[in-house]
Amino acid sequence: MSWADHHARSEEFASIAEVAYHQHEVGRSVELYKSAAEQETLALVELDQNKARTLGITTVSAASLWYKATDYERAQQIVYQGLANKNLPTFAKKQLEDLLQNLWIERDREKAGINFTTGEVLISVSGGEIVRGGAPLELIIQKVDEVGRIFYRTIELLLDRPFRKRGVPSPEIQEQFRPWLFQAPAGSYQFSVRVEKPKQMSLFPEASPSVDRITATFIDILRASADDPDKELAKIVPNKEYRDIFLKLTRNLAPTGKVFGRMEIKPSSDMGRQRVVLMPASREVMSHALKTTRQSLPGAKDREEIQISGTLRGLQLDKDWLDIDTLGEEPKTIRVYNAREAIDDVVGPMVNHKVIVSVIKKTSGKRLEFRDIQTDE
Repeated sequence: MSWADHHARSEEFASIAEVAYHQHEVGRSVELYKSAAEQETLALVELDQNKARTLGITTVSAASLWYKATDYERAQQIVYQGLANKNLPTFAKKQLEDLLQNLWIERDREKAGINFTTGEVLISVSGGEIVRGGAPLELIIQKVDEVGRIFYRTIELLLDRPFRKRGVPSPEIQEQFRPWLFQAPAGSYQFSVRVEKPKQMSLFPEASPSVDRITATFIDILRASADDPDKELAKIVPNKEYRDIFLKLTRNLAPTGKVFGRMEIKPSSDMGRQRVVLMPASREVMSHALKTTRQSLPGAKDREEIQISGTLRGLQLDKDWLDIDTLGEEPKTIRVYNAREAIDDVVGPMVNHKVIVSVIKKTSGKRLEFRDIQTDE
């Protein structure tokens, strides 16, 4: 059989494997990926080594299919053979190097006996102050924290938990669903995130089908929040309280353009999802959607919103206020009331950071009432 014959059979097996995977037939999908990998490896043997681009595509495909078939030794062999081939094009070498790092992670994970839910996301920030392989420490800590908060909210949504307005996720969720941070190949600045599968699934008997959808749902929520919060997000997240918190958390994740200009969230190939790109314009889309929702409330259109920029210095949500230190020639502290609607997940990490607070002024007096808050850095 020729390269074309083996390659065509590989594509056929891989296509069926993907369908089986999305139907949660994990064992069957692994066997089908193995058959696809065997055919692609045979195609690689039949290939004219001087056809550099086809050689690169086929080598990466064969290694990736062995990876999906969870045969990490065979995948590693293909990677090493490819990297040693002087005819392999640069783009393929880069992809093989990235795959090799993932293989090492999976090998160490197996040794440690840690199981993860399906899918992984590679998160990269670029532009502004970001350099290749480096970024301000405070920024990365902040973004990692924000990603973790969205993951936990996604888990609570899939487990059909009541909306949490105060405090942190329940102890069993924090213990059983731990997001993990992995080093990623140097790009602008990148890190990857996976969610550990519960060791005690008996604690979540109703959650078995949902567990492997955590990362895919996380990606779907980010995309819908940034691109179509009015329609698409409502389909994915019917609950309004959850929908609003996802919009606010995703907006904070997006860049303002002051420190960095772009965030890309790229799902692993086994998830069947496209990457999500967050830009400063994404913040505007989400802010507009949130403002539209607020203005739909009774009496809201009669009051004009104004914005205050400054540093969030203190808050007492139970006592219904937060304090903003304004900037400018005459700094002063402004107290904003009616802040009980602010959610811990959103406002808590903003203390001592620059923020923009949307408020309304009561018809009588100088009292300012809270409407919205977002980061400004």
